[in-house]
Amino acid sequence: MTLDQTTFGATLRAWRDRLSPATAGLPMRHGRRTQGLRREELAELAGVSVDYVVRLEQGRASTPSAQVVAALARALQLTVDERDHLHLLAGLAPPGGGEISEHIPPGIQRILHRNDDSATAVFAADWQMIQWNRGWAALVGDPSATPPAQRNFALDTFPVDGGAPRLAQWPIVAFTDDTVPAAVVSDLRRATGRFPGNRRLADLIARLTAGNERFAELWAAGEVGAHREGRKIVEHPAVGPLMVDCDVLTDGDAELKIVILSATPGTEDETKFKLAVMSGVRGSVASR
Repeated sequence: MTLDQTTFGATLRAWRDRLSPATAGLPMRHGRRTQGLRREELAELAGVSVDYVVRLEQGRASTPSAQVVAALARALQLTVDERDHLHLLAGLAPPGGGEISEHIPPGIQRILHRNDDSATAVFAADWQMIQWNRGWAALVGDPSATPPAQRNFALDTFPVDGGAPRLAQWPIVAFTDDTVPAAVVSDLRRATGRFPGNRRLADLIARLTAGNERFAELWAAGEVGAHREGRKIVEHPAVGPLMVDCDVLTDGDAELKIVILSATPGTEDETKFKLAVMSGVRGSVASR
């Protein structure tokens, strides 16, 4: 299939114009002449160059990749139907039922943008990090310093090739006996049933099985389940150690995982949490 450049560009402009900076989690600036996103704002949210957005809208770019179209769909907070339509306009097959989706529905986007009292991140079905909020970056460190391909919680839990955890910039330890490794493995096994034959998931499991003895042992046990909750201690460099609850919610058929870290209200940990968020959060909601 080939790119329907004129229609693709017009549709991209229309969807950019309808999304306000506030809804996208960006600060409102005085003197704006437009209600929607500027091209540079869409480029920042999608992780592409401004020039590329201009060329796409003007019909001068050819065959955007599936990754770029998916990033644009996430940044524009498209519905599933709109996301699929954008793929078709780009000459691409829409993400199929057997493909792991990184599309974040508007409802989850709102949780990220408005949930100031917690640190929140969204992961795909294979535990690939997709997006996080300001609180997450402040509490555990900004994941943007880690290359996108390495932002995977399963790889953090089961390092391979002598690697170290990459999603947290300082130590995070379980408060009680850590059941997270077994939960992550059983969750990945559940994902293989939901996304049979998915190449990215299969490659991840093969890499973990070959490179981490503990993962291979747990994988051989054959348990199926989901990672739901836990309690952790964050060794924050600015405010010291604080205890947080970790809750994992799963969204719909795409098996997106919304991970929420929060402190118990009325405790010293809550005070430390708020200080941590205030201590150094840079930028807006970030994504791959």
